[in-house]
Amino acid sequence: MPIDFKSIKSLFVVDDPNAPAKTPAAEPAAPSQPSAANMDLPPARPGEANPKFLEVLMRAMEGANLAGVDYLEYRQSLKSLEKMPMDEQVRYQSAFAMAQAMGATPQKLVESAVHYLDVLKSEQSKFEEALRNQTTDRIGNRQEMLKNLDATLKQKAEQIKKLTQEMEQHRAEMEKLEHEIKEATSKVSTTKNDFVASYQVLVSQINVDVENMKKYLK
Repeated sequence: MPIDFKSIKSLFVVDDPNAPAKTPAAEPAAPSQPSAANMDLPPARPGEANPKFLEVLMRAMEGANLAGVDYLEYRQSLKSLEKMPMDEQVRYQSAFAMAQAMGATPQKLVESAVHYLDVLKSEQSKFEEALRNQTTDRIGNRQEMLKNLDATLKQKAEQIKKLTQEMEQHRAEMEKLEHEIKEATSKVSTTKNDFVASYQVLVSQINVDVENMKKYLK
């Protein structure tokens, strides 16, 4: 029986808005800036599991749900046994007993778990491509404009005093661009960190299950 999005969400995410992020992501390096601009970019906050990204990732898993009893159904059984007074090995083996009755094997469960890891990896690739495009659109173009304005200022500095007013206008434009770059860089970095944290929350849980299935399901 196919598992829907709501069921998948219940397998991986605890709906607690006050819970701290479980998997902080490493802060990405800030994009290079023209040396003349000498800007101090605000550090991006560590990533945290974002409901929007978790939904995207779990929707992808829902769309790739394999027919029959696979890893998701097995994890559903594991989840239902969490509050039972049994150790981890017994829990995994008990859940497998239920899945085995419907034709599951340890190999099939591990293979299907790897299948969902591949689905998540594919979503990560899509996100990284979109992020590159967004970075070019929101940061790269402004950096080029800033570089050009910096060169213009150096030329204007050699001219006579009548160009002072024009130079001040360019400085104002540079300040505006610097502000826009700082804001855009922080937003892009935060977006990336949120995705990475969301991705790692799911991958880490699946990887633990894969290792335990390999260890306990012989």
